[in-house]
Amino acid sequence: MEKQNTVPTNYGALSTLVTVFFFWGFIAAGNGVFIPFCKHYFDLDQFQSQLIDFAFYGAYYLGALGLFVYSNFTNRDLVAQWGYKKSIVYGLVFSALGAIAMIVAVNGNTFVGMLIGFFIVALGFSLQQTAANPFALLLGDPSTGSNRINLGGSINSFGTFIGPIIVALALFGVTKATDDQVNSLSLDKVSILYGFVCVLFLGAAALFFQQKVPSGGSTGNH
Repeated sequence: MEKQNTVPTNYGALSTLVTVFFFWGFIAAGNGVFIPFCKHYFDLDQFQSQLIDFAFYGAYYLGALGLFVYSNFTNRDLVAQWGYKKSIVYGLVFSALGAIAMIVAVNGNTFVGMLIGFFIVALGFSLQQTAANPFALLLGDPSTGSNRINLGGSINSFGTFIGPIIVALALFGVTKATDDQVNSLSLDKVSILYGFVCVLFLGAAALFFQQKVPSGGSTGNH
C-alpha cells in the first residue's frame, strides 16, 4: 500500500500560537488581583469593583457579536478577508494598545480609564480567538488539527492556573498576597507590569508577522 503524504507541522508558528493561548488565560486570571486593589484604591463598592470583569468579558461578547453583525450585513467575513494570521497579529496589536491605555489610566489615576484598558485588551483577545482555532488547523496535517487545538486549550488552562501566581509574585514578591499588601500596592508596579505585557503582545505579533505560513481565510496568502 502506498504511503500517504502528510503535511509537516509548523512547530515554530505553533509555538507562537500556543503562547497567545497562554496570554488569554494568564491575563484573564490575573485580573482577579486588580479587583480588590481597585476596590480599596478608588474606594469602590463591590458592584463597582466587579466592573473589571464586566468590562473584560463584555468585550469578548461584543467583539464576537460585532464580527457576526458585520458579516451578516455586508456578506463578508472580516477575519477570512484579512486571513487568520493577520487577524491574530491585528488582535495582538489591539491588545497592546489596551495595555498602553491601562498604563495611561494608572498614571492618570482614573478607574474608568482602567476599565477602558481592560475592555480594549479583551477586544483584541476576541479577534485573536476567532482566528486562532482555524489557524491551528493550517499549521500541519488536517488529521491532527484537533491535537493542536487541544494543545492550545491545555496551555490556555495552564495560563489560567498560573496567572494569579505570577502576577502576585511580580507585584508583591509572594504567591498569595495579604489584604494589607493589596491595599498598599504601588501604582508604579502596575504600570511596569502592563508595560511588560505590552512588550509581550507586540513581540508575539512580530513573531507571527514574520512566520512563513498560509494566512488562511479567503486570502490564502503567505
